[in-house]
Amino acid sequence: MSSSSTTKFTAAARILAQRSAELDLVVPGFRSPPRIVGVNRTIRRSRDSEGGVVAVRLSDRPFTAAVGDMIEGVICINRLEPPEADRIRTQLWRTMLQFTVEVANSRGPSAHNTPTTRVA
Repeated sequence: MSSSSTTKFTAAARILAQRSAELDLVVPGFRSPPRIVGVNRTIRRSRDSEGGVVAVRLSDRPFTAAVGDMIEGVICINRLEPPEADRIRTQLWRTMLQFTVEVANSRGPSAHNTPTTRVA
């Protein structure tokens, strides 16, 4: 995991945890990568049924997909069912959408968009 990915993941986890707490939800821990190789997300519940850990894979996938897995982890840890799950999911996505847009806009120009000079 690159330091850029780690920084984005840490910031996303903080924002999501803060918003979850504001909504009176149980806040899971977040980690990356999952311990099981080849999966995008794992959820491990605490023995006391309160809380747990959501682990997401960051490599080789869009960062927004990892954020989506983190949100679904919050829904699962809290054992939310429709329509409450849909309401909470929407609120969490509204919070995280602004964050993912800011992350995308903060990147410098990619190598593919950098003009090159041709020399004959």
